[in-house]
Amino acid sequence: MRIIKDVRIPMRDGVRIAADIYLPDGVEKVPALLALSPYGKELQAQALTLPPQARPSHLWNGAIEAGDIRAVVEHGYAHIIADVRGTGHSEGEMCGNYNSGGHGDGKDIYDLVEWMAEQDWCDGNIGMIGISYFASVQILGAAEQPPHLKAIFANGGHFDLYELCYHGGIMWLMPRASREGRGGDSGNAFKNVASKTSKVFTPEEIKEKTLERLNDPDIAHWSDFVHLLHYQDRHELWMDYLLNPLDGPFWQKDSAIEVAHKVQIPTYFQAKWGRGWNVEGTIECFHKVSGIKKLDIQALPPMLERPFHESHDEMFRWYDYWLKGIDNGIMDEPTVQFSVEGSYKWRKENHWPLPFEEKKAFYLRPRHKISEKREPLTSEYAHPDGFYQAPLTVTTTSEKIKWTSDKFLEPVEMTGTGALYIHAEIDTDDTNFIAKLYDVDPSGKRTLMTSGYLKASHRELNEEKSTYGEPWHPHNRVVPVTPGEINEYAIRLYPFSFLIKAGHRIELDLACNEPLDGEDAKLLPPDSYHLPSGRATTHKIYRDADHPSRLVLPVIPKQFDITNK
Repeated sequence: MRIIKDVRIPMRDGVRIAADIYLPDGVEKVPALLALSPYGKELQAQALTLPPQARPSHLWNGAIEAGDIRAVVEHGYAHIIADVRGTGHSEGEMCGNYNSGGHGDGKDIYDLVEWMAEQDWCDGNIGMIGISYFASVQILGAAEQPPHLKAIFANGGHFDLYELCYHGGIMWLMPRASREGRGGDSGNAFKNVASKTSKVFTPEEIKEKTLERLNDPDIAHWSDFVHLLHYQDRHELWMDYLLNPLDGPFWQKDSAIEVAHKVQIPTYFQAKWGRGWNVEGTIECFHKVSGIKKLDIQALPPMLERPFHESHDEMFRWYDYWLKGIDNGIMDEPTVQFSVEGSYKWRKENHWPLPFEEKKAFYLRPRHKISEKREPLTSEYAHPDGFYQAPLTVTTTSEKIKWTSDKFLEPVEMTGTGALYIHAEIDTDDTNFIAKLYDVDPSGKRTLMTSGYLKASHRELNEEKSTYGEPWHPHNRVVPVTPGEINEYAIRLYPFSFLIKAGHRIELDLACNEPLDGEDAKLLPPDSYHLPSGRATTHKIYRDADHPSRLVLPVIPKQFDITNK
């Protein structure tokens, strides 16, 4: 392997991007794979010396994501690892997440690709490599349409910037880890970074936004964020999320999901069934790109090992075909493949969602039951369920309520997107609804199938986009709840695929907060929980004849389910 360290590559505006180049020995010209992130190219070089670590290893570092350098070079590719402008050894300024408020990572990728194509070690056929941030920017770069970028392989990307931090309007704290370096993640290699907020809004507008956030009980009861709001230049990229809790132009302009339709080259999407971890955005981006495309959704665990080395065999098949011209049969295979969890089988299809999926209602009933039959009695007799959640300032307990079905008499495959429609009354102006759906085996062991999140004040629906069993929320304004009023809340459940075996049950948990040491948390990065509600709230859940609270799940008819594949 030949290594060329710290090459300075000029961009169109004069800024120089720093990169390390890894080349095969004894080969004149080879195709090349570009990796670009703000995490530091030196950190990526640890892939050469650090054995891969799985969560919850103490050595797992979520930012080592550029791929297996040695494997890439041994397979006959050049591996170029570059620092985003304003980070590492690169010049310039990074403004906003994915440089969405500055020059733009996509423009820099265009310039890097075309520079690479002119080098004496490159044959002019270029792709991209890496997960998470490295995958997200592939869409931004491909949307700029550099002539020598022939295909991309985007694994585990975050394409919708709002969804990256807000699930159903509830703040998710995981992105803070990668932007600040918390709990086993070394974070960005900051050098010259500014928030997009500081560029887009006036000082007066920022002051107003800050006061609004400080007056939010969720923030006011979380001392870390109260502190950060008083020292906003300490954590520029996290401040964008903290000060902008609504979706809209701020997040949408120049984001990957908004420019994906400009991607015309072959694109391979990969993700893992993450119960909300980037699957939704991956599927939406898959539908939006306009070129040849594939979608692959893999089984648990939700997090890949670090240094990232998995999935390389499939990536090499993709690039061997598109960059080397090797007919290895990959384009003869179905467009979509995914693991059907609970079955140890894979589905290979040409469409998502599956055209034969049927939405089926499972009703919440008294005595914490789930049934295919509706409740015939009114709330006068079928009284509501309920729970009270005190703020975490006075308790360490995250309360929840659950409903469980009878045993399934035969296997049932559920594949697609679902929803939980609940009729609820609260005694405050806002709360969180956190829904988790489990498969329960005869021994009582629970396996999380999918989850859904909704802040009560974000309950408005996008009526044009929503369909039965697939609600969409615009998240563009806050509508406080009238205390004591019964409202229907349509909670979107993230896409999933699961075979429920005969003798198993399904179980629904509904809560307002998540425990920090929850049963599903240890496989995720540190801080992967949602900002708790700061309000002391009583929740009443109505599930009677007049208030048919129900799960609507994507059932695959028996003749099409995975047991018949």
